[in-house]
Amino acid sequence: MLNWRLLRAWLRALVCTWLFLAVPASAQDIVFGQSVVLSGPASELGREMQLGAQAAFDAVNAAGGIKGRKIVLRTLDDGYEADRAVANTRRLVADADVLALFGYVGTPTSLPSIAIATEARVPFFGAFTGAQGLREPFNRYVFNVRASYFDETELIIKQLTAEGLTKFAVFYQNDSYGQAGLAGVNRALAARNMKVMALGTVERNTVDVGKAVDAMLAAKPEAIVMISAYTSCAEFIKQAKARGVYSRFANVSFVGTRPLAKALGDKASGVMISQVMPSPWSERYPWVVEYQKAMKARNEPLSYTSLEGFFAARIAIDALRRGGDASREAFMKALESMREMSYGGFRVAFSPSEHNASSFVELTVLDRSGNVRY
Repeated sequence: MLNWRLLRAWLRALVCTWLFLAVPASAQDIVFGQSVVLSGPASELGREMQLGAQAAFDAVNAAGGIKGRKIVLRTLDDGYEADRAVANTRRLVADADVLALFGYVGTPTSLPSIAIATEARVPFFGAFTGAQGLREPFNRYVFNVRASYFDETELIIKQLTAEGLTKFAVFYQNDSYGQAGLAGVNRALAARNMKVMALGTVERNTVDVGKAVDAMLAAKPEAIVMISAYTSCAEFIKQAKARGVYSRFANVSFVGTRPLAKALGDKASGVMISQVMPSPWSERYPWVVEYQKAMKARNEPLSYTSLEGFFAARIAIDALRRGGDASREAFMKALESMREMSYGGFRVAFSPSEHNASSFVELTVLDRSGNVRY
């Protein structure tokens, strides 16, 4: 039987690759290079990140661009695999017209790509990861829009311990992303003189979670903090609930709220997710309302991930307007000049010594229908 979901994902990736090859940028265009996951079990994360950014860039281009120059987002599929991201990054930085690398998705794909970007002196901006490896040690070429996994796991542990929970386990992806999240949980618990009581792992781009569920059945934790993508987290939660693991399930933002809720179906009730963007359904911030209109025009659902792509693009656009369109160095200096920016009350700040724009985190919970509650 033909798998239409896999076929659609393959066609999306093929179209993106064809666009890269067939539509070269004009010499006058401002080009951002992007390597994201557009195929495989985590493809919705890359698609949504790209979608939100493209919506913001399209709006600027429709209004005349930056001093008459259009913004081009040149995207390649890496399947959420490090070796493919490295190959894509080498290809992108070799193109003299690429101003910066933008909106990469994931820790295992971002970390090796940063090494290449740094050597080539290409800015690496707005990655969809909260790993500490993008923050410490300070790297002049790396600019983070979102809060860190340390920020997210601290708030998760703060909330769960306030509820009286003391027995914590961690289910994590067996790579640099999972290790980054685990480090955050260990850090938050150590500050409270506590430790993780059980661990379970899953390999990237798989749903082989049986042994991890076995570990939780044996340990009987009161809460399980989850550091993986939506497909494996959904499978873990469904198997754990079916086998009688009565724990609180808490995810960091990278999981992908919309696809996680969809994958969980009626098993979504009570699942916690930390968020590093405000609600995509809120009308509190004008830029979120702009995002909502852009998604409606594209007949696309709202999501935290596409909102993050949209917001990262908005910050990049403002840096370009500040004179960051002339060169890679000019783009970085323009970002560093954004010391106290307010986007309708949502505050971000860069400086020459601080490249982490936001520490905003809030907690959400899914209801039985998969809707986000606060």
